[in-house]
Amino acid sequence: MAKKTKQKTNKNVKRAFVLLFSIFIIGLSSGMFILYGPYSWVRDRLITTAMTTMTHQYLATWFFNDETIAEVLANNKVVEPDEDTNPNEINIGGDTSSTKYASKYEKDILEHDKDATYKIINVSGLKYKGYLIAIYDPSKVKIATAKKLGVSGQYLTTLAKENNAVVAMNAGGFYDPTWTSNGSTPHGTVIKDSKIIWDYEDARVGGGFVGFTEDDVLVLGRMSASQALNKYKMRDAIEFGPFLVVNGKASFVGGDGGWGIAPRTAIGQRKDGIVLFLVIDGRQPGYSIGADMNDLSDVMVKYGAYNAANMDGGSSSALVVKNKIYNKPCCAKGQDGLRGIPTAWIVEE
Repeated sequence: MAKKTKQKTNKNVKRAFVLLFSIFIIGLSSGMFILYGPYSWVRDRLITTAMTTMTHQYLATWFFNDETIAEVLANNKVVEPDEDTNPNEINIGGDTSSTKYASKYEKDILEHDKDATYKIINVSGLKYKGYLIAIYDPSKVKIATAKKLGVSGQYLTTLAKENNAVVAMNAGGFYDPTWTSNGSTPHGTVIKDSKIIWDYEDARVGGGFVGFTEDDVLVLGRMSASQALNKYKMRDAIEFGPFLVVNGKASFVGGDGGWGIAPRTAIGQRKDGIVLFLVIDGRQPGYSIGADMNDLSDVMVKYGAYNAANMDGGSSSALVVKNKIYNKPCCAKGQDGLRGIPTAWIVEE
């Protein structure tokens, strides 16, 4: 009897082993088909998303060679309009009191308390959730910088508090060749109060200058720091990108734009002068996976942005309202999920 029981147990073990092995083979085959089969969507999203992260590029380099990665990145890119912003197209202070709206998006922006400085609007898509902030007085939008640029960045909450900001959002990126930076060194040039306070040519990336003129117009353009100051009279600006919309023309986005799906930040301005901050959460399954450049451009266009640009994303994406973190930052190991950053867009009281 004991012998029969033992034989039966051995058969059950063998069956379980065969079942587990079969599941493993099926899973492996499915994974190989997804990664290397004729349908490239998953492969492309994996590569573009992994290659724009700080610490997870191995998710792409483990499975694909350098040639494949380069090919995917070349096919997933943003082609920006070949022109700079025309400031004369922006009519700040125009009448926005109409009660007849062309769309729900116009209603979301224009329907607000008379004395409101800003309005927060929930935005969402199939894979993301986030916030759009309409700022009704563009003269209140400024750039804030970490106290020790080149040495250490600061948390967005700290930047907001030190600058008496009612709203704050991360701005440009920073030099991070080893993916271990403390957010101290801004990409390119930083202009604050009409003066160049940082200029690091070796770290330039993205579309170009993104900043506000002395007339409170958001200008996007590829130019020198001298042109930004003398031709456009920029008072607050950073260098980053890519540009999403220029003079009402949306950039062409191939694939996901080459930036993958991740937390995102963007800034824009409508023709009526209203400034748009956009922060989208990501890398949080069950809540928000994130957005690609198509998603950013789509949101900005729907809400009437005439000029708009991508800002730093990933673990840098954060929104602070009245000194409290409003979104759900991800991945960073700092206080409340924030990481040190060199620059932020703020809205003064």
